[in-house]
Amino acid sequence: MPLIPHSRYQPPFYMFNGHLQTIVPSLWRSVPDVRYQRERVETDDGDFLDLDWSQASAGQRADTLAIVSHGLEGDAGRPYVRGMVRALNRASFDALAWNYRSCSGEMNRLLRSYHLGDTDDLDFVVRYALGVGHYRRIYLTGFSAGGNVTLKYLGEKTDRVPAQVQRAAVFSVPTDLKSSSQHIARPENRVYLNRFLKSLRAKMRQKAELLPGQVNVENLDELRDFLQFDDRFTAPMHGFKSADDYYEHSSSGRYLQDIRVPTLIVNAENDPFLPPACFPRDAAANSQFVFLETPREGGHVGFPEGSPDGAYYSERRAIEFLTAEVPA
Repeated sequence: MPLIPHSRYQPPFYMFNGHLQTIVPSLWRSVPDVRYQRERVETDDGDFLDLDWSQASAGQRADTLAIVSHGLEGDAGRPYVRGMVRALNRASFDALAWNYRSCSGEMNRLLRSYHLGDTDDLDFVVRYALGVGHYRRIYLTGFSAGGNVTLKYLGEKTDRVPAQVQRAAVFSVPTDLKSSSQHIARPENRVYLNRFLKSLRAKMRQKAELLPGQVNVENLDELRDFLQFDDRFTAPMHGFKSADDYYEHSSSGRYLQDIRVPTLIVNAENDPFLPPACFPRDAAANSQFVFLETPREGGHVGFPEGSPDGAYYSERRAIEFLTAEVPA
């Protein structure tokens, strides 16, 4: 029954609510001491992915690789990704922060882009890394949208998960996409929604320029929430009948019962993005492999601590879980 009854996370006294714990790390955190080596790889369908590698020891591969999946409209350069990469390197792991299609600074080539249930690209990255690196162990970490993709990947088709994938740790995960999309549309959360929509609209305009006649951006600015955007763009571009169909089949909550790799989920109770449906207590209580920790504080992809080494709780907790002799 891997429900973790108590969390040790405590925020700094001056970050006293979920909004501060979300916004301050996003806008003002800096993690300068990470060096990436970018590699572009061609996908089987004629597109590309940009991978950012960071080795624990320069010029020498470790025996363990941790793959980091970023959040919605994020990339490998975001502070939360760089912070996790730094922590993984300090723990003597190589790290691979991969950028989703259209998220590396260059629009991808195809009509399709990325979405919150796209596990095929993560599977491609895992297998590519094993092929070029010959790693003995693979750990998966993910934030928000990347956490949802990671959980779905682990539980969707367990027979395709390589044996080298041994543990995972994910944070701030919207395990129920429909309720999360409704929750972020609340008036108190519109500042986050509007920022996402601004970025998504810009990408649709770029896509329309790249693929004339294939993307209709008429009245694009009238789309006011995720449901409208996903119904018009995300769902049809990726083979779903509607936004509801996309949410139903892409939500990781429905796949948790089938996960067979020790996996930690840390979702803060004051996360402004997550409604009650995104705290899968029953699934964790009935699983030997899914560990759920629900600290009262933390915000969304936050968990700042104010520690002297600059580490955040999410990073320390991930390393602790991934390296523990017995996961807990």
